[in-house]
Amino acid sequence: MQNPATRPAAPAAILRDPAGIRARIQEAAGLSLDRLPMLQLILDRLATACGDALKHRVASTVFYALSGVESGRFGEFLDVHENNAVAGIFHAPGWDGHILVGLDRDLLYTMVEVLFGADGSEPAIEDERAFSAIELRVAQMVFEQVGKALEGAFGLVSQTAFRLERTETRMEFAVIGRRTNNAVQAKFLFQALNRSGEMFLVIPQALLNPLRPSLAKVLTGESTARDPRWSSQIAAEVQKAEVTLRAVLEERHLTLGEIAGLKVGQVIGLDATPATRIKLEGNDRPLFWAHAGQAQGAYVLRIDEVIAQDGKDSKNKDGAHGLAG
Repeated sequence: MQNPATRPAAPAAILRDPAGIRARIQEAAGLSLDRLPMLQLILDRLATACGDALKHRVASTVFYALSGVESGRFGEFLDVHENNAVAGIFHAPGWDGHILVGLDRDLLYTMVEVLFGADGSEPAIEDERAFSAIELRVAQMVFEQVGKALEGAFGLVSQTAFRLERTETRMEFAVIGRRTNNAVQAKFLFQALNRSGEMFLVIPQALLNPLRPSLAKVLTGESTARDPRWSSQIAAEVQKAEVTLRAVLEERHLTLGEIAGLKVGQVIGLDATPATRIKLEGNDRPLFWAHAGQAQGAYVLRIDEVIAQDGKDSKNKDGAHGLAG
C-alpha cells in the first residue's frame, strides 16, 4: 500500500474555457490605468458630486478633487492608513462584490468644524486619539453621500447600487478580500477652512475586470454638471443681443487718385437697378442676399438666400423669407 505522504500530487486543473483563461491572465497582469480613460472621468464625476452634496449643508466653501489613481495590493493601501482613518465597506449588488471608502483623520476633523459653523480661526486639531461618537456619526453621513455619488458616477458604465454595510476604525478589520489581491486606489483631496484632508477609494481589480471594455471607451461630448436652466438662460440672453446689419447695394473700386479728385456735388453713377440683389453684412461678414422693396410705406429687404461662409451661396430651401429694415 502506497504511503499517502509519498503519493504524487494530483495534476493542476487545466483551463479550457477562453473566458476563464482570459480572466486569469487579466487578474495576474494587473490593470493598465492608461488604457481606462472612462475610469478617470468617473472618478472626476465622483469628486464633483461629493462636493455638490455638501453645498447645501455648510456655509463655508468646500472642495473635492481627484489627486491620483494607482494600482497595487489591497493590503499595502490599508497599511498606510492604519489607525488614522475610518473605512466604510460598501456592497455593490450589481457587481457581486465590495468596495472600500476611507476618510482620514484630517478630513474628519475639518468636516466636523465645517458642519458646526467654524470659521477656521482656531488651530487645527492634531490629536491622534480615538474617534469620538460625533466624528463617527459625521463619517456615517459622508459615507451615505458618497454611496449616492458612486451610483451616479459609475452609472456611465454599469448600473448598481452602493449600500453601506459597516464602518471600521481599524484597517485590519476592513476586509473585502485577500491582502495580496490586486486593487485600484483613487485618492481625493478635500479642502475647507484653509485646511485639507483625504478620502480614498479602493476597488478590487476583480470587480473592474468585467468592466474593462466599457472603461476603455472614450465618451465624446461628455459634459459634467450641466445645468439645463443655465443653458436656457444663456440661449435666451444671446437671442436678445442686438446685431447691426449693413445693406450693400453696390461696391465700386476706386483708385486713390480718383478719390482725391472727387468734388462736392459730383454724382457717382451706379450700375445697380431695382432688381439688383443687395448684400447684407454683419460685423464685416457677408450673411444674406436680399431684394429691395416697400411695405407699409417703408423701404424693406426681403432675404432670399444665405451666403455660406466658405464663399458659396446656399439657397433657403424651406422658402421662408424675412424682412429687415
